Amino acid sequence: MASKLTQLTQQKTALEQEFLSRKSVAWLQDHIKDLKAPIKLAREIAKEKSRQGGQFKMGGLYHFFYDPLTKADLPYYDIFPLVIPLKRDAEGFIGLNLHYLPPRYRAIFMDKLMNFAITNDNDEPKRIRITYDILTATKNFKEFRPCLKRYLNSQIKSKILTIQPPEWETALFLPTAVFKGAPISKVHSESVAKIQSRTY
Repeated sequence: MASKLTQLTQQKTALEQEFLSRKSVAWLQDHIKDLKAPIKLAREIAKEKSRQGGQFKMGGLYHFFYDPLTKADLPYYDIFPLVIPLKRDAEGFIGLNLHYLPPRYRAIFMDKLMNFAITNDNDEPKRIRITYDILTATKNFKEFRPCLKRYLNSQIKSKILTIQPPEWETALFLPTAVFKGAPISKVHSESVAKIQSRTY
C-alpha cells in the first residue's frame, strides 16, 4: 500500500498547483489535518521499496531512522528526520532537519532555498545547491539555525529514503516528525526563539 506521502503527492500533482502557492499549501493543510500518528506515517514511507537504497546527494531531501549516539545528553531529538544534506565527511554529514521548524516556517525557508535549486531541462528542481557559508552570509536564512544537525553514518538505522522533488512540498507538511524527550510544541517554540534571536 502506498504511503500518505505518495498518495497525497499524486493527488496534488493532478491539480497542477504552483509549488508552495497559497492554494497548494491550503490544500495540503486541509488533507493532513486529521493525521495524528507520526510513527505510523514514518513506517509507511520506510516500507516503500521505490525510495529505498538511495545514496545521499548534497542538496537532496531524505528521510531515515536515526538513533543519536549522544541521545542521553540531548534535551530532545528526532528519530525520523527530514534532511537536506549540506556537507559530507568520513563519519557522516551535516544537514538541515526541517522537522525542527513549524510548518509555516518550513514553507518560508524552503521557498528561499528554491532560489538555489538546480533544475533539469524542463525547469524542474533536482536538488538545492546550498552551503553552510551561504546560509551564514546573510540574515535572510535565519530559519537554518535550529535545523543544522550532525548525523553519523553508524547511527542511521534504516535504508536511506529518497524524497523525490515532486514530493518535496507534501513532505514539508506531512507530520512525520517523531521527537523524543519533549513534545513537538516545545521543540517548535524553542526553534522560533532561535530564529528570532539577534545573536547566533
